[in-house]
Amino acid sequence: MGRTTFHTDPVEALAGVADGDTVLVGGFGMAGMPVRLVDALIETGATDLTIVSNNAGNGETGLAALLKARRVAKVICSFPRQADSYVFDGLYRAGEIELEVVPQGNLAERMRAAGAGIGAFYSPTGVGTLLAEGKEQRTIDGRDYVLEMPIRGDWALVAAQAADPMGNLVYRKTARNFGPVMATAAATTVVEVRETVELGAMDPEAVVTPGIYVDRVVTA
Repeated sequence: MGRTTFHTDPVEALAGVADGDTVLVGGFGMAGMPVRLVDALIETGATDLTIVSNNAGNGETGLAALLKARRVAKVICSFPRQADSYVFDGLYRAGEIELEVVPQGNLAERMRAAGAGIGAFYSPTGVGTLLAEGKEQRTIDGRDYVLEMPIRGDWALVAAQAADPMGNLVYRKTARNFGPVMATAAATTVVEVRETVELGAMDPEAVVTPGIYVDRVVTA
């Protein structure tokens, strides 16, 4: 029906991931985290990855497991340190991983800009801080702004509540978080869903991510 393909094996769904790729990973903490896909990413053996996510992993599961396996060269996130982010903390203090901190609103907007084809945008967030160093600045209507560049991914790993045969997605409450913008900003989007439904079972008005942005679906 559409270009979306459906898989039962998450590792198979990640065929083509290569060393050095940039991977956008949905989730706010563990809410909306595509855990099975992240585990499968470890199994692919890909290394030297750049991971873009809201935070840098919790405990030793999900993203933290990926970091512990030494597969990540750089993390771009908003909240690298939490009470249980000790895996990332240890790697960073040892100089074994690179970090780019991006304010949460800018993180979402930089990916949205990539999906929308926007070359760059000006944001007031970060003006006068270390985050603005080396970036173009401009004063507009008396207010200072910093130029932010889009973030594009080779892959987006997203979790959703359900998909239909066309790849249209609906999410559950706050598990929606970064998934919709990430799906638009990546060359290949792979989605972990709780269920698949028949065509027509979704109210078109409730669809958040149209199937045109979804390449592969795995039912969790």
